[in-house]
Amino acid sequence: MEQHLIQEAKRGDKKSLEMLYKHFYGYAMSIALRYSNGRDEACEIVNDSFMKVFDKLPQYSESNSFKGWFRRILVNTSIDYYRKNAKHYAAMDIDKVDTESYEPEIISQLTKDDILNLLRSLPEMLRIVFNMYEIEGYSHNEIAEQCGIPASTSRTYLARAKQKLREKVTELNQIRNEGAVR
Repeated sequence: MEQHLIQEAKRGDKKSLEMLYKHFYGYAMSIALRYSNGRDEACEIVNDSFMKVFDKLPQYSESNSFKGWFRRILVNTSIDYYRKNAKHYAAMDIDKVDTESYEPEIISQLTKDDILNLLRSLPEMLRIVFNMYEIEGYSHNEIAEQCGIPASTSRTYLARAKQKLREKVTELNQIRNEGAVR
């Protein structure tokens, strides 16, 4: 069904374009939410991505995975969105590195919303590098090329993102433990 929908959309059928949008909207939002600061930004990224997909649909080769092709567009659009709005984001504090330990079972207690909120709490560039490396599977060289940074900076940002996530998970656990004690 997906392939038929894509073929019809490639021919410019407006109903098929609308159905394609509705069919892949949830998938697109799940990716955009990981890269954005909130739902409004994610909606902008998703809509911009769909505009690019619709423009480039005639170039899509059906021998490739549509989801993979679309995911690449979503990630690139997220990076473009960051670059365009980078001047609005605060500078990150890179001096503080704390090595608190945490227990692995804390992670298993996190909800989907907890994880999204933890990702959103990261400075923008750390979130982008973390998502691209850990979730999307990009190499540091690919991230460097996409984001216009050295590969060594990508590795540094990933390490900082992981450290900040550890700190946030520890804070969240402490808050929950204090709430359980009361």
